Amino acid sequence: MRFGVFDHIDASGEPLAELFENRLKLAEAYDRLGLYALHVAEHHSTPLGMSPSPSVFLALAAQRTRRLRLGPLVYTLPLYHPLRLAEEICTLDQLSGGRLELGVGRGVSPLEIAAFGVEPAKSQAMYLEAYQVVMKAFASRSVSFRGEHYQFDDAPFILEPVQKPHPPLWYGVFNAESTEWAAGAGVNVVTNLPAAAVRAITDRYRGRWAKLGRDPKRIPFMGMNRHVVIAETDREAMEIGRRAYRRWFANFTNLWRRREVPLPANIAYSEDFDGIVQSGQAIAGSPRTVREAIARQAAESGVNYVLARLAFGDLSLEESLRSAQLLAQAVMPELAAMPVS
Repeated sequence: MRFGVFDHIDASGEPLAELFENRLKLAEAYDRLGLYALHVAEHHSTPLGMSPSPSVFLALAAQRTRRLRLGPLVYTLPLYHPLRLAEEICTLDQLSGGRLELGVGRGVSPLEIAAFGVEPAKSQAMYLEAYQVVMKAFASRSVSFRGEHYQFDDAPFILEPVQKPHPPLWYGVFNAESTEWAAGAGVNVVTNLPAAAVRAITDRYRGRWAKLGRDPKRIPFMGMNRHVVIAETDREAMEIGRRAYRRWFANFTNLWRRREVPLPANIAYSEDFDGIVQSGQAIAGSPRTVREAIARQAAESGVNYVLARLAFGDLSLEESLRSAQLLAQAVMPELAAMPVS
């Protein structure tokens, strides 16, 4: 079992420069504490994503850390020129000394994509073509491609990543069917679904992996994403979580409410923190409570990776740091050797 961090870098109420600096201080702490990776989201036109260009933030985070792996979760491929993005990916992998974790997707919000003039109905096709172009760029010094949305004839590509053939890939999944491709391609997956629903994803992934005759000890990460608040007592953690989640949920639903569009079912969360704790999509309490909750969910879901959202809403730097420290010191050591299946 490994542990990483996921961060929307959503609005907290503090000045933007202070928000960025505090997140960088957290990255330094994750590095010292032995977290595996920091994954950051890409969102646009919403307070859910105050760092809408993941590469910019990650480039600076790479200079403030030494071991922590770093990556977007995910790059919204329909919003990028694929060759330009491939260059950016290579640059980041070089700047970080080969620590990039590469998340890709079509984007979870059609409202954000539409704001850039991209038709949401075309986003899946654009994503698939852009993905192919990026992979071709990593494998060749020249890219030729003929698709509906992108066409290239012998386009020179002179950069290369440190990690060969490319940085580890990540993909967000919301159902078991989408894991077939991921397992076949050896791609890490992550989901925010409740543990019982995650089991269908991990079972499908392991089944496909086994059918391909691959070593079960080398299976990629199958992760669950959880809001996590750790304090000295359950009561204190819940009080902190309730306060911060109100701000985060307002950020999360901001654009949907502004456009008067209901949230899609696959990304809907409870309106209050108690509800999300009850569903298991948030974990809050003392180190013992959190440790037991993660162990229980890991056994039920079959995941081998936990992405903790340690900074969200109006959590202070000190509150997030305490959660990170308690996670590393009082939760991770006992769960690191936990068998997963």
